[in-house]
This record gives sequence, structure tokens and C-alpha cells, in this order.
Amino acid sequence: MKISIIMGSYSDKDIAFDVIGALKMLEIPYDVVVYSAHRTPNDVVDHVKKQEEEGTEVFISIAGKAAHLGGVIAAHTTRPVIGVPGKTSVAGGMDSLLSTVQMPSGVPVATVAINGGKNAGVLAAQILSVGDPAIKERLLAYKKQLQDEVTEMNKKLEADLRA
Repeated sequence: MKISIIMGSYSDKDIAFDVIGALKMLEIPYDVVVYSAHRTPNDVVDHVKKQEEEGTEVFISIAGKAAHLGGVIAAHTTRPVIGVPGKTSVAGGMDSLLSTVQMPSGVPVATVAINGGKNAGVLAAQILSVGDPAIKERLLAYKKQLQDEVTEMNKKLEADLRA
């Protein structure tokens, strides 16, 4: 089981590291490369086909500005594609968000928040957990950890209010 992370530019690496952090936490193998939908479109297609042959089950695209990478990937696979729009200096990432989320009928790209790398990793894990009980258990433990963190926040707030 593997996730393939494709960045449109090396400048997307911080978002990719957020994806990788989530995947490492959930013990899910991945690979990560840089290919541009506009500058190296043939490399994108070749990589998607190769990754499918090697068993990749979910693709995650990270792209800013004219963020067409997720759509190019989705055009060449039947596997789920998650798009992460990158924050930009032009429109704060709204350009990337709209480019990623506005896909034509029949070519879906699930889209997370601008710079939402961690959520992309968790969503990919949730997709894989449908067929993998071990991933499901790790996700349940992670969700419990999130719940415990909020419980602790409430305890701290109560103590602060009493002080």
C-alpha cells in the first residue's frame, strides 16, 4: 500500500513535509517527487502509470497558482486523487484552491484546505483504512489522541477561570 505525493514545484516541500508527517505517524509508506503539470506533463503521466503498476493506491498533488496538477493526475488514473492547494503571493491560495476544486464532471479531485498537507495525509489514510484494519486502528488511536487534547484544553481553561 503506498501513497504517491507529487509536488508541482520544490517550493511546495513544506506542505509535502506536513503530508509526510501524517503518513509517518500512521505508518503508511509513500514516495514523493516534483513534476509540473505545465512544465513536465509527460513526466507526470509516466510517473502516475509507473506508480499504479507498483501498487500506489492514492495520489496526493500539491500545487500553487494555476494548480492543474491534481486534474492531470486524475485524468490518467482511476485511483483517488487528493489535491492540496498551495498558498500563493498572488491571491493567498484562492487561485490554487479554485484551480484544484473546479474539476470537470467525471474527473474528481478531493480537495483539502490551502496548505492542508496534514489533512491530505489523514484523508489518504482514511481512504486506505476501508480495506486495511491496521490502518483503521491507527486512525482510531489518532482520533482518540485528538479528543484527549481537547479534553486537556478544557481542564486547563477551567483551571484558568478559577484562578
